[in-house]
Amino acid sequence: MSAAVDVVVPTFNGFELTESCLEQLGRQTIPHRVIVADDGSTDGTPERVRERFGARVVELGANRGFAAACDAGVAAGNGDVVVLLNNDVDAEPEFLARLVAPLEDDARAGSVAATLVQPGGALIDSVGLTADRTLAGFARLHGRPLAEAGAERPRLAGPSGGAGAYRRRAWEETGGLDERIFAYHEDLDLALRLRALGWGALAAPDARGLHAGGATMGRRAASQRERAGFARGYLLRRYGVLRTPAAPRALATEALVCAADALGSRDLAAARGRLAGWRAGGGLSTHASPPADAVDAGIGFGESIRLRRAARAEGGAGA
Repeated sequence: MSAAVDVVVPTFNGFELTESCLEQLGRQTIPHRVIVADDGSTDGTPERVRERFGARVVELGANRGFAAACDAGVAAGNGDVVVLLNNDVDAEPEFLARLVAPLEDDARAGSVAATLVQPGGALIDSVGLTADRTLAGFARLHGRPLAEAGAERPRLAGPSGGAGAYRRRAWEETGGLDERIFAYHEDLDLALRLRALGWGALAAPDARGLHAGGATMGRRAASQRERAGFARGYLLRRYGVLRTPAAPRALATEALVCAADALGSRDLAAARGRLAGWRAGGGLSTHASPPADAVDAGIGFGESIRLRRAARAEGGAGA
């Protein structure tokens, strides 16, 4: 690999996870620079990272969210390739080499999705993201055997922010992650904007990282479900989904999801978040629609609901 590689690791406490992540990065087979973007940790993560690893640390000073941390980390580097890696991912030694290689082979590729593996090593946590006709996003190939990481369906929209490579030129052309989204779906939004600009997305099935966060996490707090709802409402408006033929399905799906969340959690966090996100998207320009091959029209209504339930059960963005 001849291109310079920056690996951005966003952190918010959890130094033990970060320590393991950085140890594994130290065993990679290609040169790279690590940039830790700390989102206001209170457990001494910045100081401990500097002392233990001597890595570049960018401190945001407060918890501004995943997108803000990643954007700050990317801005602090100048590598031709940017890799986003969650601090709860332990990468295999060949991870970086295999992840960034497709960007050299295909000049129009703007991003590459890595394979995140669930604890135990037998099942896939995700190989990037996929999106249905309403632009609802899901962890691609989640729960399937690791041997199926190279499957072509469902279609790949782009990388998960937890483990993905981006051509810096493509990243900068889009403006990076949207910091209006505090958490959830910011990686899907970036993937769709990249595809709308004509950049291709590839998968690297053999670029594997063990994702400690891939285990079942249980029911999320109301604040988490509200943030997921915000992101969904915001993207529905930014992409003008309710002005497309997918509008009836989107409305039916969101109504069903909000009702189920209200009954199960006995609060209106999911609905409240969607309303706030919809309002936040008002007055902003509408994003261009992604090309047809960035969306998997084969994900039907029933499958979409099943995927939402599965994500919610595992602490993901299903609300």
